[in-house]
Amino acid sequence: MSILSGKHILLGITAGIAAYKTASLVRLFVKFGAHVKVVMTPASKEFVTPLTLSTLSKNPVYSSFTSEDDDNAVWNSHVDLALWADLMIIAPATANTLSKMANGVCDNLLLATYLSAKCPVYFAPAMDLDMYKHPTALRSFQILKSFGNIMIPATSGELASGLIGEGRMAEPEDIVSFIENDILNKLPLKGKKVLITAGPTYEAIDPVRFIGNHSSGKMGFEIAKAAANLGAEVILISGPTAQTVSHSLIKVLSVVSAEEMYNTVHQYYNNIDIAILSAAVADFKPKQVAFQKIKKNDNTLTLELEKTKDILASLGAIKKQQFLVGFALETNNELENAKAKLKAKNLNLIVLNSLNDKGAGFKTETNKVTFIDNYENVNEFQLKSKAEVAKDLLNEIIKQLNA
Repeated sequence: MSILSGKHILLGITAGIAAYKTASLVRLFVKFGAHVKVVMTPASKEFVTPLTLSTLSKNPVYSSFTSEDDDNAVWNSHVDLALWADLMIIAPATANTLSKMANGVCDNLLLATYLSAKCPVYFAPAMDLDMYKHPTALRSFQILKSFGNIMIPATSGELASGLIGEGRMAEPEDIVSFIENDILNKLPLKGKKVLITAGPTYEAIDPVRFIGNHSSGKMGFEIAKAAANLGAEVILISGPTAQTVSHSLIKVLSVVSAEEMYNTVHQYYNNIDIAILSAAVADFKPKQVAFQKIKKNDNTLTLELEKTKDILASLGAIKKQQFLVGFALETNNELENAKAKLKAKNLNLIVLNSLNDKGAGFKTETNKVTFIDNYENVNEFQLKSKAEVAKDLLNEIIKQLNA
């Protein structure tokens, strides 16, 4: 999954021959999971049709404040478009539009939207080589960059004039790659390695039966996605689950038993910056595992159990640079038990949730959590989706790392 997945991208198109490439650009953004809307200058419609772009983006294309052919037209709000966008990309950006952007000229919908934008704005210049090097163009580039806009440099190649040189708009694939890399390099967890455990463990009784629990793994998978979306390189170690994730920064390792999870966690832990253990690991396992299916010969069956290795405690005992987070699912004396676990296992932070809270716990889309740090500061949250809880958790970790 691309870092652009789920992003609202507003693509501004101006009147340059490179506008023909924007069909491919829209297609790439959509392919990478982004939601795309297009705003065109009126003159740009001579180079690429709104019908093509609306078909590819699956959204209406905007080029004026109202529909020219509709007497009952609704106003196309440049403010609403600007506020909708997570990112705005102007490609191609002609010398004319760049000059207007730099000097605050506002004579069409695209420029009005640009001036209202609160999100990061990227611009990809496209013009002939003499125009690209002209002092006025260079001045526009510098002014726009001083505003915080991000320039996607033009490349060298054959231009529409027949000349060969600098001024050719970056190719759609390179524009997408540039934006992805720029976003990743600015993310707060860029360069961090995060280990996350998720799901249940299954402890075999015989080849058919096991001891397990009701964990779906959803909380851990949401944490993994949130960490990756903040730029982290994630190792997700999961017990048996139906959850799936596809993200270029997430490596999923599947295990079954507590012993397998213990060994896999320790294999990677030394090189980890942040470890978040959200898996529901079995506390006990059968001391002897039958090699054949146990037959129902008697009315009762006695199993002798032994403790599994305590993964969280073992990591706390050897912790060096790692920021270690544990989870506590409690049914009574919740806060006291969580604080005791925090200290006993040498954690930096513990996430408490209770089966007594409606909508929290196993096999739900929501969770209600309380964060407790190693200074015993308590931060209680209301019921939220597990995706929102994951974001809250990562924000708390980032805050503590930067404290």
